[in-house]
Amino acid sequence: MASDFHGNREAFGGIASKATDVKADIVTLCGDITHFGSVQEAKELLLPFTKLQVPALFVPGNCDPPSLVKFSAGSLRCIHGVCETYGDAMFIGVGGGTIGPCRTPFEMTEEEIIDVLTMSFKHSQVKRWLVLVSHSPPKDTKLDATYTGMHVGSLSIRQFIQEKKPSIVLCGHVHEARGTAQINDTLLLNPGPARHGYYALVDLNEKIKLELF
Repeated sequence: MASDFHGNREAFGGIASKATDVKADIVTLCGDITHFGSVQEAKELLLPFTKLQVPALFVPGNCDPPSLVKFSAGSLRCIHGVCETYGDAMFIGVGGGTIGPCRTPFEMTEEEIIDVLTMSFKHSQVKRWLVLVSHSPPKDTKLDATYTGMHVGSLSIRQFIQEKKPSIVLCGHVHEARGTAQINDTLLLNPGPARHGYYALVDLNEKIKLELF
């Protein structure tokens, strides 16, 4: 999984190649494909993931155009507001970010975020693993703490985690908050910005195993 490319073209090819090298079953991308770019730019950047032999699931970030939620091509599929099932795992997604002072392109109110999560979850089935793919982290963990110490995550995402108890949350957004955290039994993972070469591998087998790179 990877997040926060911010238009770095080399990062897209590198992550797609790595997915092939490690024989990944599924690739997840947690947003900020562009750096305030257009839908056309996003489509061009995402091209390596449309050609993979395995599913590539993504959500847009707050620096992406909102209309990117409608884009799917080849093996690539946007799961904002959608539930996808693969084997023993369900993936649901929510992109964008919370309302902030910077007025980024894709922001939602907390009410809109919980509506998207509810829409995703209502189509889910009982499976062993429930994976939430989100650009924003939940509120009040070390994964939403900026370098100033401010917590900028979503209250709605935290509420969803506490109520629905996903197995793992894959997120990004806060570049300096690379690492893992936990809310009750739910594992949280921010791999750090892909534009700096960071990514993570997640193994859902008998238990969840993580590797950060």
